[in-house]
Amino acid sequence: MRLFKRYTPCMIAKHIIRLFKGRIYIHGVGRFDFDQGKLILPEKAETQHFRAVKEINLEVKRLRSAYAA
Repeated sequence: MRLFKRYTPCMIAKHIIRLFKGRIYIHGVGRFDFDQGKLILPEKAETQHFRAVKEINLEVKRLRSAYAA
């Protein structure tokens, strides 16, 4: 499990792309699981969770397209 002290979508997305499956904790936001290179919503998700998952998954998608080009 990786602990991120700050919410930085770019760094988190790089970590998710590299490991592909695992668990992260973002200080002030909460715990997330990721599988197949995408962040998954927690079971009891709140508004901040939805926002974080959407933003990080968009960053993952952007990074993947940058690597493919």
